Amino acid sequence: MKIPVSLLKNPVHLLSVGFGSGLAPKAPGTFGTIAALPFWYVLQFLPPAYYVVVLILAFILGVYLCGATADALGVHDHGGIVWDEFVGLWIALFMVPMHLGWILLGFALFRLFDIWKPWPIRVLDAKVHGGFGIMIDDVLAGVYAYLTLQLLYVLS
Repeated sequence: MKIPVSLLKNPVHLLSVGFGSGLAPKAPGTFGTIAALPFWYVLQFLPPAYYVVVLILAFILGVYLCGATADALGVHDHGGIVWDEFVGLWIALFMVPMHLGWILLGFALFRLFDIWKPWPIRVLDAKVHGGFGIMIDDVLAGVYAYLTLQLLYVLS
């Protein structure tokens, strides 16, 4: 189902589709993740405690945004809803070294876990609905990517 452009006049829906990045005809999740990068770059200048507060607030906001857009579309977790990718990437790249290689690896790991959906992500994705359900699988994919990235950094 295509998202009507008229829906984007509402700021709730505009945010949930990542300022339009989720409207990409192919791989909207990847385009949404790419669109999250400039915001992540700005977040890097916050002290870690403030970054975590932003993550928590973005998650809470995302539950509302994603749920509202899913309800408006009548489709649970429509591919164009990408606010969850924003938050997932921000989790994955938390305190990553500011080096292109680490950033690209974090991006790739997040996309891998988001697509692969290892346990318990796949279970939650199938059984938990609404805005929380839309958000939680990407949050966990971000956590998996973050832990993998930090482990690789420690071992390097």
